[in-house]
Amino acid sequence: MTVALNFLGRRAIVLHQQDGSISRLLRQLSLLGIEFQIQWHPLESHDASADFIFVDADQGWNELFPWGGDQTPMPIIALLQSEAPGRVAWAIENGASAVITKPVVAAAVYPTLVMGTAVFEQRKAAAAQAVRLNELIKMRPLVHRAVQAIQTQQIVDENHAYNTLRDMAMNRRITIEQMAAEILAGAVTLNEVG
Repeated sequence: MTVALNFLGRRAIVLHQQDGSISRLLRQLSLLGIEFQIQWHPLESHDASADFIFVDADQGWNELFPWGGDQTPMPIIALLQSEAPGRVAWAIENGASAVITKPVVAAAVYPTLVMGTAVFEQRKAAAAQAVRLNELIKMRPLVHRAVQAIQTQQIVDENHAYNTLRDMAMNRRITIEQMAAEILAGAVTLNEVG
């Protein structure tokens, strides 16, 4: 996985009360070329265009984000001073992919951005893979019915019928599931199979 090491021109929203505890964070964001805005009110849907969210996890509340924790559209970095398990849990439940402890140490900002971005991208890839696998699982009965149709038509065993289906899919450069759907829809006659 390649992670952007240059954050120049990126945009961050800092969900934190304007006070001295985040001055080092803001300075480092400026030095990294990240534009930022500070606010302490819930995000709007249009704020999803930001590249990063930094959030005060010590004071955060559930309605701060317009999306669920597993649907965060960008890396969220929690700013934490408290060691309270509830605050850490809140950060995790709301999609934080990295943490910076407060008071912020300047040297922690860049590595946390890199780590937060990498974790966020891994989560996104895993979620996309889970969707794809769930779709394949839903298609398994279709594949099974196509294999049975080939078995019946050609009077062969299940392994041979599956291999036939697989070979047809490979020859057409489509998935086995797509080939099964075409066979069952009658787009490909079983006389052509084999």
